[in-house]
Amino acid sequence: MPHAAIIARAFHILILASLLLSVAAQSCINFGTSDGSGCLCPPGFGGSNCAQPGCGGTIFDGSSRSLAPPSSASGGFPNLTSSGCSCSDGWTGVGCNVCTSSSTCQSAYSAVSGNASASAGLASTSGINDTMVCNTSPMVWAAGELSCQVNNPTLQAIYPLQSTLNILRTLNASLSPLHNTSGTTLSPDGSSAVYAQLFYAGVEQFSCTASPCTQSSTNTTDTWTCSNLKCNCIPNTSFCGGVPVTNLTSTVDTLGGSLTIACDNTNTCHFQQQVLDGLFGSSGLAMQGCVFGECVSQAVIDSTNGTTSSTQSGGSAPLSGGVIAGLAVVGSLIAIGLVGIAWGWILQRSARKQPFDGGQGGGVNVHWSDVSYFVRPPGNFNRSIFSRRSSDGERTILDSVSGRVPAGELMAILGPSGAGKTTLVELIAGKAKSGVFTGSITFPPLANGQRPRVAFVPQTDVLPAVLTVREALTFAASLRLPESLSTVKKAALVSAVISKLGLDDVAETRIGATDGTGRGISGGEARRVSIGLELVGCPDVLVCDEPTSGLDSVSAWRVVSVLKEVARGGGGLFGAVEGDKSGRGVAIICSVHQPSSRLYHSFDSVLLLSHGRALYSGPGGLAPARHFTAIRDADTTQASDVPPYEEGYNVADYLLEIASAAPVGLFSSSSRISEARVAEEKGAGAPTPTSEEPVGVADVEALIAPNRNMAREYAATFLTQFQVLCGREWKILRRDKTLFFTHVVLSTILGAFCGGLYFHTGTTIAGFQSRVGCLFFLGSLIAFSSLSALYNIVEVRPLFVRERSNSYYSPTAWLLSRFFFDVIPLRILPTIIVSTMTYWMAGLAHDAAHFFKFLFILVLFTLIMTLFNFLLATLFRNGGIAILISALTALYQMTYAGFFVHLDSIPPVLRWLQWLCPLKFTLEALAVNEVGSGLMIQDTLQGVPVNVSATLIMQLLFGFGLNNYYRDVLVSFAFIAGFGVLVIGVVWLKVREKR
Repeated sequence: MPHAAIIARAFHILILASLLLSVAAQSCINFGTSDGSGCLCPPGFGGSNCAQPGCGGTIFDGSSRSLAPPSSASGGFPNLTSSGCSCSDGWTGVGCNVCTSSSTCQSAYSAVSGNASASAGLASTSGINDTMVCNTSPMVWAAGELSCQVNNPTLQAIYPLQSTLNILRTLNASLSPLHNTSGTTLSPDGSSAVYAQLFYAGVEQFSCTASPCTQSSTNTTDTWTCSNLKCNCIPNTSFCGGVPVTNLTSTVDTLGGSLTIACDNTNTCHFQQQVLDGLFGSSGLAMQGCVFGECVSQAVIDSTNGTTSSTQSGGSAPLSGGVIAGLAVVGSLIAIGLVGIAWGWILQRSARKQPFDGGQGGGVNVHWSDVSYFVRPPGNFNRSIFSRRSSDGERTILDSVSGRVPAGELMAILGPSGAGKTTLVELIAGKAKSGVFTGSITFPPLANGQRPRVAFVPQTDVLPAVLTVREALTFAASLRLPESLSTVKKAALVSAVISKLGLDDVAETRIGATDGTGRGISGGEARRVSIGLELVGCPDVLVCDEPTSGLDSVSAWRVVSVLKEVARGGGGLFGAVEGDKSGRGVAIICSVHQPSSRLYHSFDSVLLLSHGRALYSGPGGLAPARHFTAIRDADTTQASDVPPYEEGYNVADYLLEIASAAPVGLFSSSSRISEARVAEEKGAGAPTPTSEEPVGVADVEALIAPNRNMAREYAATFLTQFQVLCGREWKILRRDKTLFFTHVVLSTILGAFCGGLYFHTGTTIAGFQSRVGCLFFLGSLIAFSSLSALYNIVEVRPLFVRERSNSYYSPTAWLLSRFFFDVIPLRILPTIIVSTMTYWMAGLAHDAAHFFKFLFILVLFTLIMTLFNFLLATLFRNGGIAILISALTALYQMTYAGFFVHLDSIPPVLRWLQWLCPLKFTLEALAVNEVGSGLMIQDTLQGVPVNVSATLIMQLLFGFGLNNYYRDVLVSFAFIAGFGVLVIGVVWLKVREKR
């Protein structure tokens, strides 16, 4: 803003520093009261309408006191300076109203009443010392006068002559010897009150009153606090129309509210009122060279001294509403956290005391019947909300596929690419699918609707790179096994799994990145670790999607050998939790792309898929070859379509050759003959479905739909989940220090840079703008640096989705652990470092209270931006889109923060967007906190000295509200709560596995 405009705006407000108070127009000015025949005037004034100040004499003269006559040189107004008024001995101050000695009061009172004692208003009790004395301390006993000089440099630059202020403070009118003086009034209704008159070059400009008032005193300060402020501007005086450009009549006459007058023992008083505070700082307008004088009876002092502790105490000021609201919010959050911890501890203790209900897995068969699955191309929606599916544009992935796997057997699902292998195993494993599923999947001998423990090993290994193999398996065991199982037995199970998977040599080796970007275990070992993560949960059914994909023949054989051993009875794995080597058979289903001959013969049964349909389902080995040979021999019309099997040829390759070019007629023939071959091959020892419960849709929902009993969905309680997750996050943070140290080092460098850039910022107008620029720079820095929080979520999202799909923990526990080990060390700590360095180097408010308020606001803004980036990272799978939106949002916040453009100058159609800008509230709170420390602007504009509060410049340049700090704190908490709820909601509803 141009300096001339600042002067113009400041001009009118600066004049208000000379106006303490205001009032409506009346016949008796100076707030005199009519007695029917004339006006009763405050001490020191007289005339028909109380417009003339006293000229000489004493305050006890009342209506007989000589008055200053009107002066033509002063525009017809009485002028104490040009009228030659002089004070009698013992009286001082403008208007000669302030006594200087007890003898002065005694002689003046005696001249009027005939004696030097004053007992009016006191009980006629023997022994009362009613000797008149002069009280020259700031404290008032009955009614005291004070007179001060207004020496503000900016005000004197505009009004170079002497400005003075006279104030009569009345605590108890009945105890003052003035209350019986003829023609005099001490307060409007006899209550405590303040009368004030401002004189400029000897001419009165304003008169003001406020009532009732309270007085509080300490050893060093006397403070008056009054309400019902009223002021009256005297027309055509220098301040009230005499100079049209500075006519403040309409402004002064409408002022009101409360007034505080604080005087100390250094002859300095401060007038604190809303307008004055905004102009001259929180301490108000400083007045120097004050003189105090009160003629009062010694009996009044003796009778009230030490008995008015309630009005003379120096207690602390009460907390403001904003502070109370902020403390209430923080206290509520702490209370909620403590209650949550206590409740979690109770649930954890209860779970650990429950008896262990076994831990052996297996003994569950898997049957699926007429399983079909359809997907729609993008943009193809149902025509009716009541129809489940529409055949228009649907693509059939699986078509009436049936099969079974008894407990203790290992099945291979074969077929060329696109045959539906992965889709089928995902449906059996209960994974959420985006298409339409029909058919039934049951798990005999479990009752319909009862869900077994189905473990799923995906085709891609998603593992925690920083953890060792043992730590990863222990993590899974801690969350997937019941809490009633002791830690020793969980460790025994982990050791058994490591041993059976052949991972003893790498048990203490970090897994490393499985994408080849980091050194760690090999691909085959990573595959076995993925299987081990599921085995430690003691599953009833194990489903693997291409467990041998990408492995060499030896590694593949080792993986399948372990699976077969587990299928036969757990290989003693599941018995480890009970201390024995027994175990029940586990049904294991694996999709295999192209197994070797040795690998193929390891499987007990085979399901061959082609174009989503089953060509064969039955025993493995040579049985499938004999099956298709039988088809070739029985059906001459299909003989040319079924190639002959050559002895010694890999049966898996032979089956893939058939499935790759299977004619439509082969499906019906295969289905019809395979059932007979299955019974023939397996004989009496094969499990039969005759004793099993009927297949129903409820069984499918029990597998595919999430378990509605949330208390049983997770094996561990919430507090245990949180503890285990925090343990893993701590290990990751401790071992991979790159990101942490990068944040700390960069924040230190940026703190030194920013502090050096704004080093010891001055108190000129340009310096104040630099101060706000420093605060704006810190906010912008936090907004952009929080982008790393977004990337971190995108990076760990695949691991979270896999672990959540296997019911390791709840999303809320994961989010809390991320908060403590991502937000605190990587967001809040760097913010504290850069802010602290910048704050003290830039020379901002040098007191602890304002520093911690400054730090508090920046920490809140850090939380806001971190949660906002968490929200973007969870909303969008594409990290590039999330980063783009976050960067554009940061630019939007910089625009609406109020630093680059004054918010009031933005068109109304766009101005409302400021309320959605967290940086706006942050910058406003930081600026208000800075000017609230009493910062004064000392500058010279076109030769005019400026010595005003930074509050005025802040309001003119940026439009920030003076009392908005705690409002901004509450708004920041609202942003945090809103983003927090949105993040939790999005993670619960959206960030889940969907295949």
